[in-house]
This record gives sequence, C-alpha cells and structure tokens, in this order.
Amino acid sequence: MSHGNPFALIAALMLLAPLHASAADTTGLPEAFDAGWQGQKTCELLFETDEVRVGRCTFPPGFGHEKHYHVPHFGYVLEGSTLEVTDDQGETRVVETVTGDSWSTDAITVHSALNIGDTTARYLIVEPKPD
Repeated sequence: MSHGNPFALIAALMLLAPLHASAADTTGLPEAFDAGWQGQKTCELLFETDEVRVGRCTFPPGFGHEKHYHVPHFGYVLEGSTLEVTDDQGETRVVETVTGDSWSTDAITVHSALNIGDTTARYLIVEPKPD
C-alpha cells in the first residue's frame, strides 16, 4: 500500500503549525536554504509547493552554515555529528545531534553552525516558504 509522497505529508503538517512573530533581527541575513559555507551551497531543495519547502542540508567535518535565519520549522537528523552553534546573541554552545532525532521551532531563529565532529551531519528541514 502506497502512502504517497512523505514530503507532501510533512508539508501539510507544517501548514497546520501556527506562525509566531519574533524579535530576531534578520536584516541582511540569508534564509537557511540560501546560506552556505565559504561560497559553497550546503542545502539542497528537495520539495516545494506555494506554501512549504523541504530541504536537505549537509555539513562534512569542518564545514558549517554561515549566519542565517529560519522561519518556524521542523528538522529531522538524517546523520548526526557534533556542532558548534552560535545564536543571534553571540552565545556559542556545542550540540550533539543524534540520527533519528527531530526538533521544531515556533519562532524565527538566527544562528550559525560549524561541524566540529568527525562525521558528516545531515538534516531535513521543513518550513513554510518565507514571504
């Protein structure tokens, strides 16, 4: 029995999530799917409708994601690693991501990240399309 496109199901679920305003300053920052690392793309668009998009972001050891923002989104860890994440206040923390884990946010977030682990980090990101 076919369950259809899994991205379409996730996209439909994202449309049900309320969008909340945030005080995060995104002026001059790229959206997550447009941000890269030292001139190289790190995210690939996998699925898109008029309302939502799904991307896969890949960060080999030593690669990161320049400072960027996300609208409220859902993330799923395809392959985990150790990341150094710096938030919009300049606070840095080390995050261990685990394959199969997920997270979601209900506000606009701003951060940068660097893979300081020994393995490639890979994520699916599902988010409403920004205006």
